Formats: sequence, structure tokens, C-alpha cells
Amino acid sequence: MVVMQTRTLGRDGPTVSALGLGCMGMSEFYGPRSDSESLATVAYALDRGVSFLDTADAYGPYTNEELVGRAVRGRRAQAFIATKFGFVRDDENPAARVVDGGPAHVRAACEGSLRRLNVEYIDLYYLHRVDPNVPIEDTVGAMAELVQAGKVRYLGLSEVSPQTLERAQRVHRITALQSEYSLWTRDPEDGVLDACRRLDIGFVAYSPLGRGFLTGTIKSPDDFAADDYRRTTPRFQGENFARNLALVDKVREFASEKGCSPAQLALAWMMSQWQHIVPIPGTRRKANLDENLGALSVSLSGAELAAIDAVFPPDAVVGARYPEAMMRLSRG
Repeated sequence: MVVMQTRTLGRDGPTVSALGLGCMGMSEFYGPRSDSESLATVAYALDRGVSFLDTADAYGPYTNEELVGRAVRGRRAQAFIATKFGFVRDDENPAARVVDGGPAHVRAACEGSLRRLNVEYIDLYYLHRVDPNVPIEDTVGAMAELVQAGKVRYLGLSEVSPQTLERAQRVHRITALQSEYSLWTRDPEDGVLDACRRLDIGFVAYSPLGRGFLTGTIKSPDDFAADDYRRTTPRFQGENFARNLALVDKVREFASEKGCSPAQLALAWMMSQWQHIVPIPGTRRKANLDENLGALSVSLSGAELAAIDAVFPPDAVVGARYPEAMMRLSRG
């Protein structure tokens, strides 16, 4: 059995498990949910030493935080809980995305998350997306008050530009930046990772397996449930799907030669990029969790990393990673 490793979020930041667990898909977006299976998987993750659990008030909405709260009941000391605020979901139109980063919403959202998680404090509290109508200094200033009140331990931002990150850091210490990052989403390499290194901010990579695509198990859009979010995403549609699948075939071939799974290769590649990157692959299933943890035993040489980049270069993927409306909210 793989022994859990740890990493710090930045040089002097908190210590967390080297791989976290993204909990979003346990409640929404990727087909039918099973709370019993998800609760069992979170318990198993904690048993295996996975301490870093990622959720958000928007997931469900709200139900994912409740699920995580149930999962850590009686085991709070073993869990490093990260949650996010900012998105306001419309009950009449669940697909709508409005961002509220106003100080009043910061405070109200935190109280709601604490109640649903049933905890006294949140370990890492992220702004999910930047509100274009509120200066980042005002939002982070209100978040800083939560730290001073003992309701939050560390602050984070999600999907922001280097410039916004620097402005936020001048208001209060930012412990982690969360953004999508994987072999097929290399956007953070365009200045964001460099900013994290310069400012000593840990990087948390969500969707490190390309929303499941890099596992090599998805062969057709028909593999998705009718309500699966990926059906609306440009990368998973039409000709884009076929061209991107050819890239995954190359990853599968490389992984076979290496003696690991494509998912393990993709995670090992990411963890080789910087010692303060923590991927948070999501899954509802124990078997997938075990496979992901196997990446901790995969070591890649400089030559192997170069070979992977050669067969899967940064600009090879076809299609945007989000529909247009969500893309406009990213990298604020």
C-alpha cells in the first residue's frame, strides 16, 4: 500500500496530503449521485491519509458541503477542509452563474458554510471567482476579517491572474491559488505558476485528470449521462473530442511503457512540475482513489518529462475548457 506523502502550500504554508480529494462530483455535474458511496469514499480517503478535502457552497448547490460535513463528523482533526464562496446559484436557472464578492456576502457565505459543514472553522477559504464589480482589495479585506475572528485559518483565490494575485497579497497573506491544471490545461504556465513561486503561494490543481479524459476510460461522448456537465463543454464535443482522444492515446502508450496507468502518469507529471503543487482529483469511488494514490509511487526523470511534453505539448488540445460564459469569469 502506498504511504501517504505530504506537501506544504507554499514554503511556509500548512502541510496537507500530497494528493487531495475533490468532492464536487459527489453531488453534481457528473451523473447520478450516491451519498452512501461518497461518504464511504471520503472515510476511506481519510483512512489512507488523504487529509485535503475540497468543496464549495456552489456545489449541489449547498449539498456538497453538507455531505463533507457528515463525512468528517468525529474525524475533524484528520481533515483539512477547503471550501469556496462567490458563485450565487439561481434556483430557477441552476446553470446561471453570478458572482458576488461584496463584503456582506463574504460574511454571510462563510456563516452558511460553517453551518453546513458543521465545523467551528474552515481551514482554507477561497474566493471562487473574482467579482468584476468589487475591487479584490475589498473582498480580501472582508475575508481577512474572518481570519481575525477565528472562523477561517487560511485564505485562497481561484482562477485569478498574476496581477490580481499580487493585489490580493498586499491586503492579506494568500496561502493557495486554485486553478484548473493538467496535461491538457496548461493555462497556469502563462505567468500564474511563476507568480505563485515568486510570492510563495501554494498551487492547488483542480481537474488534474482533465475531468476524467486523461484516465483513458472515456471513449465517446455517449459514455456520459444525459445530464453530465461535460456534454456542454467544447473540448468534449464533436471533432474536438476525436482530436483530443488521439492525444490521450499517446498518454496511454507512454503509461504502458512506464508500467502505470494513464491517470497515474498524468498526476505524476503534474507533481513533478513544482514541489508546492497539490492536485485534487475528484472521485466517488474507492477504486479510483486507490489508482490515483498510486501516482505517488511513480517517478519521472527529466528525459521522461521532456518526452511527455513532446507527445502532449501545451497547445495541442482543441476547444475551450469551459463554455463561453464561464470562460469570461476565469482568470479575473
